[in-house]
Amino acid sequence: MTGRRDFLSQPAPENYVAGLGRGATGFTTRSDLGPAREGPSEDQIKEALAKRAAQLGFSDAVAGKKKDQAAEEDDNDERFQDPDNEVGLFAGGIYDKDDDEADRIYREIDEKMDKRRRARREAREQAEREEYERKNPKISQQFADLKRGLESISEDEWAALPEVGDLTGRNKRARQARHQRFYVVPDSVLAAANSAGELGTTIADDGAPPAGAPKHSTDGTVTDFAKIGQARDKVLQVRLDQASQNGTSTTSGSATSVDPKGYLTSLAKSQLPESAAQVGDINRVRELLESVIKTNPNNGPGWIAAARLEELAGKIVAARNVIARGCDHCPKSEDVWLENIRLNDQRNARIIAASAIKKNDRSVRLWVEAMKLEDDARSKKRVIRHALDHIPESEALWKEAVNLEEDPDDAKLLLAKATELIPLSVDLWLALARLETPENAQKVLNKARKHCPTSHEIWIAAARLQEQLGQGEKVNVMKRAAQVLVKESAMPKREEWITEAEKCEVEGAIITCGAIIRETLGYGLDEDDDRKETWLEDARGSMNRGMYETARAIYAYALRVFPTSKTVWLAAADLERNYGKREDLWQVLEKAVNAVPHSEVLWMMLAKEKWQAGEVDNARRVLARAFQQNPNNEDIWLAAVKLEAENDQTEQARGLLKQARQEAPTDRVWMKSVAFERQLNNLDEALDLVQQALNLFPAYPKLWMMKGQIYEDLGKKPQAREAYATGVKAVPGSVPLWLLYARLEESTGLLPKARSVLDRARLAVPKSPELWCESVRLELRAGDTKQAESLMERARRDVPKTKQGLLWAEKIWHLTEPKQRKPRAVEAVKEAENDPVLLSAVARIFWGERRLDKAQSWFERALVRNSDLGDSWAWYYKFLIEHGTPEKRDEVVKKCVGVEPRHGEVWQRIAKDPRNARKGVEEILKMVAAEVH
Repeated sequence: MTGRRDFLSQPAPENYVAGLGRGATGFTTRSDLGPAREGPSEDQIKEALAKRAAQLGFSDAVAGKKKDQAAEEDDNDERFQDPDNEVGLFAGGIYDKDDDEADRIYREIDEKMDKRRRARREAREQAEREEYERKNPKISQQFADLKRGLESISEDEWAALPEVGDLTGRNKRARQARHQRFYVVPDSVLAAANSAGELGTTIADDGAPPAGAPKHSTDGTVTDFAKIGQARDKVLQVRLDQASQNGTSTTSGSATSVDPKGYLTSLAKSQLPESAAQVGDINRVRELLESVIKTNPNNGPGWIAAARLEELAGKIVAARNVIARGCDHCPKSEDVWLENIRLNDQRNARIIAASAIKKNDRSVRLWVEAMKLEDDARSKKRVIRHALDHIPESEALWKEAVNLEEDPDDAKLLLAKATELIPLSVDLWLALARLETPENAQKVLNKARKHCPTSHEIWIAAARLQEQLGQGEKVNVMKRAAQVLVKESAMPKREEWITEAEKCEVEGAIITCGAIIRETLGYGLDEDDDRKETWLEDARGSMNRGMYETARAIYAYALRVFPTSKTVWLAAADLERNYGKREDLWQVLEKAVNAVPHSEVLWMMLAKEKWQAGEVDNARRVLARAFQQNPNNEDIWLAAVKLEAENDQTEQARGLLKQARQEAPTDRVWMKSVAFERQLNNLDEALDLVQQALNLFPAYPKLWMMKGQIYEDLGKKPQAREAYATGVKAVPGSVPLWLLYARLEESTGLLPKARSVLDRARLAVPKSPELWCESVRLELRAGDTKQAESLMERARRDVPKTKQGLLWAEKIWHLTEPKQRKPRAVEAVKEAENDPVLLSAVARIFWGERRLDKAQSWFERALVRNSDLGDSWAWYYKFLIEHGTPEKRDEVVKKCVGVEPRHGEVWQRIAKDPRNARKGVEEILKMVAAEVH
């Protein structure tokens, strides 16, 4: 048997009409219609009349009938043309679920088609809208540039603007003339004004006013100032007497006095405490807590909350009564007892603690609190020993007992007993080991390892003990510790081991620190993981926390795994340079050049450190070894040349450069050769070398720049112009070359030629902020401010917003009124917030406003953003010269020397001057600081 119903027992389908399929229709009986039959309808009457008229020959009626039928058919046709109009053919249909599903499907199809076309339609509409707005701009857009120009209008110019409809200003002048008319003032007014501020100093006995006083009024009233003063004194005396009656009475009862201190104290007591505002309506909270207590009297937190509410309201007695009731209802709740002890004084608290311990003799917290209530050490020891009799397995009680002992031997006895009773307590074992002699401590730690094989703290203590005994290098405790902990599945994570190593470093256990890192740093990392980056990040984190020995150990382990990694060697060398000794740095670099002999950076670092230490011969030997490992390397050649040049070995340096041009003929070697001859003021030799270099490297822009500069030094401006012109044709993408060309033309007084050069430069190197800024400066130097502003607007439209820092700085300081600089700076920071040039400009604004802390923070932001920009260092140093301490200036100079900045508009101009070639970073910094303005 199946669960399916019989056909005749199933319900009829929805919208089912019996007999409709075979053509049967329903019928109506007389009982359905009622007692009377309904008369003919209006349509039946019209049809009957029309038929009768046709039989009688009235064709007009027939024609009218046909016209009505045609009109009705036309009306039906128009109605049927609308698919949503259901009053026609389907007016009598029934709207079922199938129709609803069909409408839903058609609606989804329409939405999908609309979504497919929406993107193209919206794009087309947007383009049409933009085209319409471009052809029909708003009036506000048409006058936007003029509105922006209103910022430069002064207050006097604004006040001089004529009123609307008064373009001549004639009526305005007439109004001003009316307001500026003068009239003669009567003598009576002057006399009254002269005596208005005078006060009489004498009073006649009869109440008459003194001489010179104004006359009395006609009603005869007289103002007696003496009587007014006496009345005021009487009123004040009455008020003081009233206040004294409410004060504290004296012992005799005959007089009262007001105590100012007591009065103020009573005022302070009458005020609600500050924390009362946190509760709000105390009465409402009290009712709520009373309901909680009545509903569940065994709820300890409810009693505590009620007591603290009363304490908050300043009713300490009520609070004690509430918590006492709570102790009666919740005798096993140590929190309630502790609250009761806290709310009472020491004498009552001892009694309460004794009652609490009687009912909760296994509560460690109550025993400790009872111990703290005692005054002398002997009583505290007695309480804690009673507690240990009841709870001998409590680690906290044993620790309190040990802390109370002053004699180390008694403390050792207690710890020995504690470790017997609680053998799994790591802290107790470690405390006992610290109190024992080194030999006994070793035995204690061996016992501790047997009882707590999963504790890494015991293994670290054992390693530190070996270090203390002088066996730290010989006995590798941490290696065995790692093996045992891995076997016991109790190995901590790498981060936890690093934390333990840093703790050892803080406590002076350097060997143990290194052993921990060496044996555990690689745990949990596979070869597929980026181990080198992970370890470098760990070392940086330790350095940030000041744990340099831990970082040194991490680098040492990383170099064991990656002995040929130049990145790790450089990081280790930086650590030693900044936080280590010079000998340690030399040792690291020696290992580095032996491990990575083909890295010229490491060789040059080692040679530089030797040279800076004054060991010139050793530096030469290092470079000689570098030549053997890296023949024909231009960096090593140039380092050798610099070493000889700095030590005044001119001929040797020249010979090395000549040899380098033969064996390593690169464009940089040729450029350094030319620069060397310029520094020696051998301009003819330099010119010959630069010509030879250009024959070999015509696309190297620095050679063209040096050629033009040599001609300028020789005073040959036409030849310099020719060199720059040829250079920009050979290397049209060099911005510094275009700038030198334009400045040469400007220096000769050919401003139109300079503008032409800059226009060509902007076409060759579009979107260059340096070229646009130079164009603006050219117009400012020529005195054409309007043209400079126009160029600045064009520059802001052409250069991307992220590169507009230089333009904004120029606009703020040279094209904006002082009052408008700060709003301009806010707008600039929104568009190019991370540009160091802009950050320095904003710092200078705060400097001008004497907001020194703000200025210093912005200067530091600029240096963090780009520490290679020498101009930022110079501005910061100049600021510190005026408003900084000597220590801060020395710190900035030290950091700048360490960074060795190489870029910056003023920095490069001064640093690359041949006359400053032998000067250090500190001297260049001071020269640039004096130059910037």
